[in-house]
Amino acid sequence: MNAVKRFFAWLFATRLRRWGFMWLPLCGVLLIVSCHLWVQRSTQSQIYSDVNKIPARDVALVLGANPRARTGRTNLYFLYRMEAAAALYKAGKVKHIIVSGDNHKAAYDESTAMKNALTSLGVPDSCITLDYAGFRTLDSVVRCKTVFGQSSVIIVSQQFHNERALFIANRRGINAVAFNAKDVPGAYSRRTILREYLARVSAVFDVVVFNRQPKFNGPPAPIKL
Repeated sequence: MNAVKRFFAWLFATRLRRWGFMWLPLCGVLLIVSCHLWVQRSTQSQIYSDVNKIPARDVALVLGANPRARTGRTNLYFLYRMEAAAALYKAGKVKHIIVSGDNHKAAYDESTAMKNALTSLGVPDSCITLDYAGFRTLDSVVRCKTVFGQSSVIIVSQQFHNERALFIANRRGINAVAFNAKDVPGAYSRRTILREYLARVSAVFDVVVFNRQPKFNGPPAPIKL
């Protein structure tokens, strides 16, 4: 009798493992696809690629990127975001620009690099505010409101990134639209897009499930226009 019980216990455990091996990957894929579609479809009406069509706002929020690619050359994601932000300013669509990037160590300073790039493109230094604590997209978007006092902004990045930033903004009570910087073709872009699928899952859990906050959220420093 004990042998029979052990046999059925083994059989049940074996089948359970097999079902788990089959269903867990499928559930993971469904989660990734669902989060991707939710982020994408809920933000499409807020995204613009034509500088003449985007509604004007007082402030633009430019999301950070490493100024240098792995090869040591200029990172095109960075360059195209700076060009897009400068185009908004020159077209009179914004009066002020927040550059939000990672400055977790002295040798790595995205925000200062963004400011320098913008001034070289003709944006006055007095019209730029630096946010050194934009460690993640969530930090940059939320701090734009809680620290810099801006609840109506134009977000500037590539479209895939803008969609995720807008999703976060919508959930945190920020009236945002986004302006698409030129995208980057090639294998480097494909790797970035693949990472974006996982980043969207993280974003959904951050703002819908966990109500996650920026790593540093103050003190307030409202922008005076």
